[in-house]
Amino acid sequence: MNMTSAIVVHPDFDLFWPWAADRLHDLWREQGPVEFVRLPSDRPYVWKPAADPDEGKKAVHHFLSNPAAVERLVCLNIPFSAESLTALPNLRELAVPALKDGVMIEKIEKARIRFIRHLSEGFFGESVSEFAFALTLCGLRRIPQMHHRIISSLNDWEHGQPDGIGKPGQRGHQFGDDPNFVNGTVAGKRVRIVGAGNIASRYASFCSFSGAEVTMWDPFASEPCFHRAGARREHFLERLVRDAEIFVPMVPLTPQTEGLVKTEHIAALPQGCLVVMVTRAKICDCDQLYRRVLNDELALAADVFDHEPLEMGNALLGRHNVVHTPHNAGRTKEANWRFVEMLADQFLPK
Repeated sequence: MNMTSAIVVHPDFDLFWPWAADRLHDLWREQGPVEFVRLPSDRPYVWKPAADPDEGKKAVHHFLSNPAAVERLVCLNIPFSAESLTALPNLRELAVPALKDGVMIEKIEKARIRFIRHLSEGFFGESVSEFAFALTLCGLRRIPQMHHRIISSLNDWEHGQPDGIGKPGQRGHQFGDDPNFVNGTVAGKRVRIVGAGNIASRYASFCSFSGAEVTMWDPFASEPCFHRAGARREHFLERLVRDAEIFVPMVPLTPQTEGLVKTEHIAALPQGCLVVMVTRAKICDCDQLYRRVLNDELALAADVFDHEPLEMGNALLGRHNVVHTPHNAGRTKEANWRFVEMLADQFLPK
């Protein structure tokens, strides 16, 4: 009997990771026979999915033409059950990224099957950090606001004073930045980052390379994280916020990090500071942050918010001191590829 690899994909997975499954298929086809099964869609995705996302789904072995021949398997939003263990007697390696059931994982491992886990979320680190840097540039230079203005009026092409008389430190020819907020180049800016992990260290390195003076606070990071980023280490969050020109909270949202950046930290940010948000908004006191933004005390460049989507008419939308995108920093084609490449790398070579 020829042993094979198998990949089974539910449309729910393709909805969120539309480039990933085919990338894995291409990688495994280079190594030998692969059964690739993409199920037809049976229900549309809605903003608030059912409490049980696997409701109505059959386990993976029902979709394989010859389960007994499969020795390595990836289930993408397809359940793997105790019944599947019996139906797949020659299975040796298995990845089920959505599986969180510790009891089921223990049964899989007791059956002497290598259970492949994602070791980190590094698959979207490059995409998110690059997007954050782009938002930083857009926030400093007001690029989206200028684009919006010039498609509806010629008044913003030259940026001169309405009366034609130059005024120091104000609007001038080809000067489109807002002097009431931190603006201009990244070079020379005081960038202050909460976090020193995968995304934060990459973002810090972009800023450092561009000539910024970068400082990071992360009590759990090792010293090499700061060296790699070209950043100075700050040991106290209270000091980090005092002189920030660009403030970037950039840690994952966990029970320990929720509300980590408190009211007093947001209140201590200097007038005109640009706040860049690309990981999870609830690591900050968003009420205080939004209050200061709406009072024109801070500028905001955000891909994430404390509730999403922002309702139409929300006061943050369309403001002169806010750049906003709809939580899409991490889902590039390359991040899709890395999602499955990081799984594939852990399977035994064929």
